[in-house]
Amino acid sequence: MQRRFRRMSAWLVRLFGVVAQVAPHERRAVLLAFMCNFALLGSYYILRPVRDTVATVIGVGQLQNLFTATFLGTLLASPIYAMLASRVRLTRLLPGVFWFWLLNVLLFQLLFRQAPGNVWIAAAYYVWFSVANLFMISVFWSLMVDLFTPAQATRLFALIAAGGSIGAIAGPVLVRLLVQRLQLSGLLLLAAAGFLIVIVLVYRLMHEKQRLHASHEEVQATTLDHQLPGNPFEGFSRLFKSRYIMSQAAFILLMTWANTVAYFLQTDVIAHAFRAVEGRAQAIADIDLVVNIATALILTFGLGRLVQRFGVTAGLLLNPLIMLLAFVVVAISPSLIIIQGLQAVRRVAQYAIARPTREICFTVVEQSSRYKAKNVIDTVIYRFGDVSSAWMQAGLRAAGFGLGGALTVGIGACIAWGAVARYAGRRYEEIRSEG
Repeated sequence: MQRRFRRMSAWLVRLFGVVAQVAPHERRAVLLAFMCNFALLGSYYILRPVRDTVATVIGVGQLQNLFTATFLGTLLASPIYAMLASRVRLTRLLPGVFWFWLLNVLLFQLLFRQAPGNVWIAAAYYVWFSVANLFMISVFWSLMVDLFTPAQATRLFALIAAGGSIGAIAGPVLVRLLVQRLQLSGLLLLAAAGFLIVIVLVYRLMHEKQRLHASHEEVQATTLDHQLPGNPFEGFSRLFKSRYIMSQAAFILLMTWANTVAYFLQTDVIAHAFRAVEGRAQAIADIDLVVNIATALILTFGLGRLVQRFGVTAGLLLNPLIMLLAFVVVAISPSLIIIQGLQAVRRVAQYAIARPTREICFTVVEQSSRYKAKNVIDTVIYRFGDVSSAWMQAGLRAAGFGLGGALTVGIGACIAWGAVARYAGRRYEEIRSEG
């Protein structure tokens, strides 16, 4: 087993050298980051179909209420996380977050076994997962932007994100193969095992940052053996002290407005197309599989070269442009297959282009902002975009606007999103050149 692992690691290192020009001293850190993101997104995509299946049971008419509860949960969790960051060393806080989520998964596994058809447990799981997933991914990328320099991030972040996309392929495949045998509660146990691997790799990544710093290799100059200064609301206040950080918040807000339009359409379509809960879970997992294969290919062979050649601004602008074109196509031909295609395009653009490109932008801010302000943007602002868009669409539905009103919101959000992306990208380039 150990020999196979070494062979796989050697093969990945050779691939890294071809795809992203990974320097010798970077290989271990990149390999650990790649594998950690693989395990994280693999576990995430085992849990995600469970969450989206729960949404189809509750019904699209209640999504705005679930989104509101999720936003309130996120609003509560963010200052708690910031408070812990001010009192607990980062070397304990970062793995501690994942230990907490692991215990939560095990708790829900027991609840689903005891009461598999309970609507309140299903709603609680939906809200919990929708809060937890953003925190998990935000904490991982906070560590990445605190490990790699801006120059390294431009070369390496697409590759590290590809590790997550490949893990996201493995997750839906496992759901597809095992959902009938394990049921929803069994899938949670499988995801818990993945989180345990993530915890081990987070410890290894923190040690690698320390090693690189001690050997004076290229790495962010910050350390992790301390708490972060400030109060529980420091992340919120930092948003209003920097136009650059505020532009990152606006980028996320407008992106979620566009994404929520596509999510509402997907939930409605699948609820009508499949009667059985397991059939809905398989359909959602199938969409995940197609999206993540395309995302992995783009991240491995395309995005890194695009950002290196055309810059971060081009990477940020590409996402709203793709989504704008997708919404226009749906407006022209609003068929079932086109709406499903919109959802696929939306998620490929978000994970293959927006995520790694946006993360590069946080390599030029100070350490406290990488963990606190970034967390607020990744969680609270993201969920505020969800809930505001959800209630906006609920109002449009009640007023009888339906598909046309939703598409109008999506197209308008994409136009504003493009303007914000242009400003954020140019400001990143200025800050990097000044540094």
